[in-house]
Amino acid sequence: MPTTRLVGVELRKMFDTRAGFWLMASVGIVAVLATAAVIIWAPDEAITQNTFSTAIGMPLSIVLPIIAILSVTSEYSQRTGLTTYTLVPWRGRVMTAKVVATLLVGVAAMFVALAVGALGNVVGSAITGLDATWDITLTQFGNIVLANVLGMLMGSMLGVLFRSSAGAIVGYFVYSLVLPVAFGTLAAFQEWFRDLQPWVDVNFAVTRLYDQTMTAEYWQQLGVSTLVWLWIPLALGLRAVLRAEVK
Repeated sequence: MPTTRLVGVELRKMFDTRAGFWLMASVGIVAVLATAAVIIWAPDEAITQNTFSTAIGMPLSIVLPIIAILSVTSEYSQRTGLTTYTLVPWRGRVMTAKVVATLLVGVAAMFVALAVGALGNVVGSAITGLDATWDITLTQFGNIVLANVLGMLMGSMLGVLFRSSAGAIVGYFVYSLVLPVAFGTLAAFQEWFRDLQPWVDVNFAVTRLYDQTMTAEYWQQLGVSTLVWLWIPLALGLRAVLRAEVK
């Protein structure tokens, strides 16, 4: 069975249930709602491509990792893993196909968000009577795509670690909401941790992809923090998936 067919199957699994369909549809729905909110409530000077991209990107940064989580954990929560791993006994190929399908969805979602934001920018500028402001470069867009790809990989990592939809989703919200507050509070009150935070706080390092020009040091901090919080746990989770009994 070729890898392209496996990837196609995994993509179809993301869409062919009611829950999966509406979760995928939420990408477009969120993009449209965020764009409409900017047009209605943002001041005239804030009607720029960057504003629309930021407004759309924040909710998508929550939705996309959940899609990645469910693509892995559904094999266990819906008990389809017995069939999947019987048809394709080497689980590494299945997990590779899941990761590729997840990344394809993430990149496609970013281009949909860019298109919706561009349309909103044109409409908003026409309503306000101002010239459209295109203030996002190709490099900035690439950084935004990378940030969301890392977020989806984090979802996949949690999926293979927990192999439970509820546990992985709770783990994601702890990672994305609780840990940043804890690290931020520690950095605010402990001077020794202030310089250490960018090296150990992966959310802090990834957020820089959205709003700062990345320097060599920032890329190093991103690499170290993702190694600790993403790549090592992902390797451990994949090892567990390859060795664990499927029930």
